[in-house]
Formats: sequence, C-alpha cells, structure tokens
Amino acid sequence: MKSRASVPNSQFDLLLVPGLGRLLQWRHARSLLQIPVLIVSVAMIVHGLFGPTLAPKNLATTLTWVHFRGALVLVLLAAGNFFCLACPFMLVRNAARRLFQPRLNWPRALRNKWISVALFALILFTYELFDLWASPLWTAVLIVAYFLAVLVVDGFFKHASFCKFVCPIGQFNFIASTVSPLEIKVRRQSVCNVCATKDCIRGRREAASPFVVTQRGCELALFQPHKVGNMDCTFCLDCIHACPHDNVGILSRVPASELMTDPRRSGIGFFSRRKDIGALALVFTFGALVNAFGMVSPVYALEAWIGTRLNVHSEAPVLAVIFGFFLLVEPVVLLGVAAWITRTWAGSKRAIVPLALRYSYGLVPIGFGVWLAHYGFHFLTGLFTFIPVTQSALARIDWPILGEPNWSLTGLPRNLAQPVELGFLLLGLAGSLLVTYHLAEGDVHERPYRAFTPWAAVCLILFASAVWLMLQPMEMRGTFMNMGG
Repeated sequence: MKSRASVPNSQFDLLLVPGLGRLLQWRHARSLLQIPVLIVSVAMIVHGLFGPTLAPKNLATTLTWVHFRGALVLVLLAAGNFFCLACPFMLVRNAARRLFQPRLNWPRALRNKWISVALFALILFTYELFDLWASPLWTAVLIVAYFLAVLVVDGFFKHASFCKFVCPIGQFNFIASTVSPLEIKVRRQSVCNVCATKDCIRGRREAASPFVVTQRGCELALFQPHKVGNMDCTFCLDCIHACPHDNVGILSRVPASELMTDPRRSGIGFFSRRKDIGALALVFTFGALVNAFGMVSPVYALEAWIGTRLNVHSEAPVLAVIFGFFLLVEPVVLLGVAAWITRTWAGSKRAIVPLALRYSYGLVPIGFGVWLAHYGFHFLTGLFTFIPVTQSALARIDWPILGEPNWSLTGLPRNLAQPVELGFLLLGLAGSLLVTYHLAEGDVHERPYRAFTPWAAVCLILFASAVWLMLQPMEMRGTFMNMGG
C-alpha cells in the first residue's frame, strides 16, 4: 500500500479534493474520460461523412469549430492540459498496441518541435484555404486523418512519439498550459531523493519478473524530480499511478511562472537553447492574430488587393502572402527591433537571436489571451447550438428522443460576449508584461526597465492589434447567426 506524502501548506492539490481526487487516482480514470470523447468523435465522423452538408446543422463542424476549441482554451485557462488527458486518439492507439508493438525509436535528428510547428502552421493555413468550418465532410476527413496518423506514427515508434514530436493540437496545449494554474509535480523533493526505483519514469514492474511492466511511467521522458512546468506534459497521470510513494500530485502554481525562469528541464533542456520551442511560441502567438484576422471583414479587401498586385486569381498564393507576413515578417521585425534595442540601449550581453529567443516566451500570455478572446467569443455566442444539431441528428435516424430541433437556440448576445473578449485580452497583456519584466530583471540587473521597455512595446502592439480585430465585424462561422458589428 502506498504511503501518502504530505503537501506544502501553500499549495492546493487537486488529488486531495474529496471524490475528484480519488477518481483521478483510479487506474482507469483516463479511459473513463476518453471513452465518451471517443464516442462523440465517432458520431462527428459519421455525421460529417453522411449527415447534412450545411455546417450549422452538422455535428462535425459545430462541435469541432465552435464547442471543442472554446472549451479547450477555457479548460487550459482554468486548470491545465486536461484535454490531452481525455484524448481519444490515445485510447485507440493503446488498443492497437495490444496487437502490434512498436519496434523503432524516434530518429534523434527529429527529436524536436519543428515538424509539429510546421503542421500547426499548415492547419491554420488549410483551415482558411479550404473553409474547414463550412465543410462537414473535410472536417470529418481531418478527424479520421488524425486517428490514422496516430496509429501509423505510434505503430512504428515507441513511447509517445506522436504526442511529443508530431501532434499540432498537443503542441498548442503544451505551450498554452504554461500559463495554466495547475501542474503535475512532486509533492516533496526529499522523498524523490531517496527513491531507488525511479518508477515515475521507468514504470512499475513485477517483483518476480522485472521485465514485465504493470504500470508504465512517463512516455514523454519527463522525470518527475527534474520536471519543470507543463511543457510536454499530457496530464496522462501515468507518473501518479506509477509512484510507489504517492509523491506526485496535481499542484497549484503561479500561472506563467515557468516562462520566467530558465532551469534545465527534464526531457526538454533549457528554454533559452530551444529554437524550436521558441518558434512554437511565436507561431502560437502570431497565429492567434492571423486566425482571427481571417474572420473579419478587412481581410477580404486585403486579399483582393494582394490578388490584384500579384495578378493571381487563386486564393492559395494570396493566403500564403498573408500567412508569410503574420508568421514570418512581423515576428522577425518586431522581435529583431526589440532585441536590438535591448542589446544597444539596455546593455544586454546576449546576441540578437538568443535575446529574441529568450523574450519570445514572454509573448505566450498575450497570444493565449487572443486565442481565448477569439474562441471564447464563438463558444459563448454559439453555446447552445449543439442542442438543435443533436436533435436533428437523432431525428434523422428515427430516434427523436430529444424532440424537434429548436434552431433558435444560440448563446449569449454579442454585446455580452465582447466585454469577456476584452477581459481575456487584458489578462493576456498583464501576463506578458509580468513575464517580460521578470525576464528583463534576469537579463539586465542594473537597468531592467530599459530591457523591459521594447518588449512591453511589442506586447502593447499585439494587444492593440487584437483589440482592433475583435472590434471588427466577425463571421459567425459554423452557426446560423449573421455577421455583426
């Protein structure tokens, strides 16, 4: 029987909450959460392939582009990466691994985020190019492709290679969860110091047969005693189940605190040396702006102007120019100028590229604020739209147990949702200013305000851009609501 390790009085531990903590510590807790999500995913695929072609009447588009994205960012803000915990793709993968065991290790040259960063940007691009929010068929195909990609990658490669190195949704969750208030970590470091088995990463094994694993450890190579923050943590709870001393909890922490320091992190190394994670932070931040920009009225005038200048009639090259500006030109210019000012005016000893890399993590909170404002707006204004869609889907299979579809159900009025948008943006701005000031203090001890000023200006530029975007008429994609002011 495991002995319970005490928790520092200053920290809240989700596992000590009566009822909920006991449920999460149950060995099959993850499967319990994954099964209903898998059932909903299958329903979305079937309805997307064979249901109505009108997006607002289809489960695939409504649940994916209105409800899933909004719920995802709100859960990340309130708690942490619990959507990876409930990931249905891993349930299917684990079932497949009972039949086929992977034999290969992920190639050393690809043990980074570059593939997933490229896929993240590609999904944002294809979302706009193919109007995925308006296509139940292609949304269903995307979900099926995701399942197949998981099975192929993790069918050949050991551990959680897809989660750590490929999955763009996972990378979004990882970088967003750096500002979450909860973290899976050890309760008492002293307990780990005397632990001889290291089960949290090796897994628990049978005493009579040490090659037989009864509970796997962390598949993402995060050794709990040296783990810092939420990067790469899927909240799978394997380390919690594997620890023989009950010394791993889901503890509270200051949101974004892991962005302010640069210790060596298990499975990750130093943030300041990870250009791939820095690129992920920038695509996450500036991708939030380009994703929102694609839904406001001025984008059409810009696309027409670019098309005329390039003398092209296809949307792909026009979108490529817009994405190139938002994801390459704008970050390079803003961060390059800010890094140059920090080096010349504040006297930082770092070179331009390391400076830009280190401070790029300070932009994550404002980027998350933009995602929250954007996805939260659609989630709140379309909060109840899943009800008539579900009613309609059941009626189509002659099982109208929920009655006739009530298509008048929508969500909050836009005039109530917009103040929430602004609140999310202000929260993100405050977080970025706080993080960048801490980074400035660590970079230039004597004159931190000089190092802080150019990066505060970058944060304010992003904030002002986001506010302007949110005040534009925005398409109510995936719903029957028209555009509004």
